[in-house]
Amino acid sequence: MGGYVRISKVFGTLTGVMLKIWAYSGIVLFVCFVLYYFYGGIFAFILLIFAATGIIYHAEDNFLFNPDLPSHSRVFVPIPSMYNLPYESVQIKSIDGTMINMFFIHQPQERQRQSPTIVFFHGNAGNMGHRLQNCVGLYHNLHCNILLVEYRGYGLSEGTPSEEGLYMDARASIDYLYSRNDINHSEIIVFGRSLGGAVAIDLASRAEYAEKIWCLVVENTFTSIPDMAKVLLQWRLLNYLPLICYKNKFISLYKVIHLRIPTLFISGMADTLVPPRMMTELHNRCASSKKQLLKLNSGTHNETWTLPGYYHALAVFLQNCRIQVLENRRQYPLAENETLHNSIWTHAENI
Repeated sequence: MGGYVRISKVFGTLTGVMLKIWAYSGIVLFVCFVLYYFYGGIFAFILLIFAATGIIYHAEDNFLFNPDLPSHSRVFVPIPSMYNLPYESVQIKSIDGTMINMFFIHQPQERQRQSPTIVFFHGNAGNMGHRLQNCVGLYHNLHCNILLVEYRGYGLSEGTPSEEGLYMDARASIDYLYSRNDINHSEIIVFGRSLGGAVAIDLASRAEYAEKIWCLVVENTFTSIPDMAKVLLQWRLLNYLPLICYKNKFISLYKVIHLRIPTLFISGMADTLVPPRMMTELHNRCASSKKQLLKLNSGTHNETWTLPGYYHALAVFLQNCRIQVLENRRQYPLAENETLHNSIWTHAENI
C-alpha cells in the first residue's frame, strides 16, 4: 500500500510538471524542427539538450515543494481553535513584499509575556494547520507561545515557494515577533522539521538573527538537497553533478559551522526518508558549544513527536539552556542599570 501511495505521488508530481511546461515544450520542439529542417540535426540537438536541462532545472521546485498535498491544502487550513488553542490569525509582508499567513498561538494573558515562544517551520508538504496536533503537545507540555509560519505558496499565503523565498519568510517571522511588546524576546526558540529544519538552520546561522534567538531545535532534517537527491534517486551521475545544476540547495551541512546558539538535534532512527546519519553529520559539524543529539529509536520521519518522552526531552533541553544563562550571568554580571535578560534570570532562579 505504501509503495502504491509513493508511486501515485510521483506520478502526480510528474503530471503536474508536464502540465505546467507543456506550452514551453511545444515551442522548443517547434524551434528544434525548424532548425533541423534548415540547418541540420546538430543545432536542433544542441538546442534540445539545452532546453531539456532548463526544463529539469525549473521542475526541481515541483519535486521539493508540495503545497498541494493533500489536494485541498491550498484552500483549507485547519485553525487552532479546532484544538481548543487560543490564537491570532496574522498576515504580514515578507522581506520582498509577499503576503504570508501565520498563526500566533498564545498562552493565557497572565502567562503570555513570561512564556517562551516557539517559531515553528514545517516540512515540504501540506500547510501549517496540519501541524496543530503537534502544537497541542508543545503548548501544554512546554507552556509556550507558538508562531506557526506558513511559507509563500503554501496554504493561504501568496507567492511561489523558492529557497530564498522561504529564507526571507523565516527572517520576516522573527522581525514580526520583535514588533510585539507582549512576549518575552529573551526566550525565542526556532524549531524546524525536515525542510523546516533547513530553513531554521539558515536563519540561526545568520549573525544578525542569531542574537535574537535563544536556542534552535531541528528534527529529522537533511544535510543538503544534493545529498538527498543521491539518496532518493541513487544515480551515480549525481556524484559528479556540480552544485550549479541544483536550483534548490539548502546546504545545511555548511551552515551549521556558523551556529553559536544552543542547538538540539532530534533524530528519529526509524526515518526512512531522511537517513538518520544526516542528523549525526549535522550535529558533529555544528559549532555551538552547547549542542545535543537526541536519538529516538522508533521515531519515523513525520511521527517522532508522538513518542513517549519527546516533550520531556525538549523541556529538559530548555531547562539546561536556562541554567547556562544563569551561570553566564553569575560569571559576567550585568551592570546595575541594565535590564537585558531579566526575565531569563528570574525564570532560571526558579528552576
